[in-house]
Amino acid sequence: MDGTQIMKEDDKKEKTEEEVVHLRREIGLLPAACFIIGTVVGSGIFIAPKGVLINSGSVGLSLLVWALCGVLSLFGALCYAELGTSFTKSGGHYTYLLETLGPLPAFLRLWVEFLFIRPAVASYVSLAFGRYVVEPFFAPCAAPTVLIKLVSILGLTFVVAVNCWSVTWASRTQITLTFVKMFALVLIIVPGVIALAKGKTENFQNGFEVDSLTLDRLPLAFYNGLYAYGGWFYLNFVTEEVINPNRNIPLAIICSMVTVTVCYVLVNVAYYTMMTPAELLLSDAVAVTFANRAFEGLASVIPFLVALSCLGALNGGFFGSPRMLFVGAREGHWPPIFSMIHIRRHTPLPAVLLLYPLVVVMLITGEIYQLINFASFARWFFIALATLGMLIHRYRFPLHPRPFKVPLVIAVTFTVVCFFIVGLSLYSDPWNTGRSCALTLTGVPVYYVTVYRFRLPHRWRRIFNYCSMHLQILLEVTQQEVQTY
Repeated sequence: MDGTQIMKEDDKKEKTEEEVVHLRREIGLLPAACFIIGTVVGSGIFIAPKGVLINSGSVGLSLLVWALCGVLSLFGALCYAELGTSFTKSGGHYTYLLETLGPLPAFLRLWVEFLFIRPAVASYVSLAFGRYVVEPFFAPCAAPTVLIKLVSILGLTFVVAVNCWSVTWASRTQITLTFVKMFALVLIIVPGVIALAKGKTENFQNGFEVDSLTLDRLPLAFYNGLYAYGGWFYLNFVTEEVINPNRNIPLAIICSMVTVTVCYVLVNVAYYTMMTPAELLLSDAVAVTFANRAFEGLASVIPFLVALSCLGALNGGFFGSPRMLFVGAREGHWPPIFSMIHIRRHTPLPAVLLLYPLVVVMLITGEIYQLINFASFARWFFIALATLGMLIHRYRFPLHPRPFKVPLVIAVTFTVVCFFIVGLSLYSDPWNTGRSCALTLTGVPVYYVTVYRFRLPHRWRRIFNYCSMHLQILLEVTQQEVQTY
């Protein structure tokens, strides 16, 4: 009888542990690699070639920019592999700045992420999704802008719903869409390589003409290329949900970034094999123009695959970014409601939902190429700060455990190049860079109001707590019941 009673108590204890509210470790090596590839390979490779070519001035230089952007992104990803294994909290940039440089830079990164970086990037990808879905039905005429934006909002809504519903479903969606987008890249690469092997090389003649190259436009070429590689840091946002992170984070980052770099360079070679530079510059949807040249019978398939690719990138962004807000709220740098998760779904519901209206507003009002330049300054400035913080932390705490350690030359090279590109952009695009810088600095007073909110008038705090309590009840969310780091 005593034995039976003990078994019942054990069963009850096991059931209770299963029902504990927390973010679970459910991301293995394959989902982690798919998460990175699926987030990196989005709209960028199908739209950014135009921006890279405009600002680099020649075919050869644009291919060189694509290769260098891949190498630079791999260097950055390796730095983040060290940071991700040294600091086991989720939150990515925010966590690393908090641990190495202090709370103010960390809060400013959190502020710009949700004020304009994430809304700008998500609206860019959403607009690309809408364009590739709608334009084939109106070719050769221009598709209605209103319809493109409406379809973009529908795709965005689907992604938000999946990420609110289940971590498992978001992960499975990402894996499926990653395989779809890799198939799309292969479908572009193969006919391009075949045509190149048959001697179709006229577009590569005099590929390194530098007459139209100007130093002030070169950073914008790199911004467009680096945007297409953007996403290698998203796995660091969900460190607490990765199984065996010390092994799987570095492996997933290295495998995925090498794969993406090789594919991107080959895709651009395929573009230039089938299209002249002038034709590429005239196209707003490069992959559609390529498909019309390479596949007469399958031309309608490419836009569909590209649209799914954009959806995968959007899903990866919405899976990762809310974790930064979640961790920031947990550290006291954001209202506590955003550090809560759904009691049954185990998803950071408030953090995901906050992004939705911000993205919709920017999607309706924004212009696609301005969005890239506008967001890139703040994004790369804080990435450079994070890797600089890593170097400072190495110097100050040499005995801190680092399961993965990137070579010093790679870390220094990446940090210096990032600061150089960011500094040069102040000269090449002072308007967007200045706006980005000004919006970043608006976070300074917000930081002091947020962190020192206990000094606010009692009535304001009571209203704030009342709203938070009712939101918590409405959304059915609560704080994590166990520590996951």
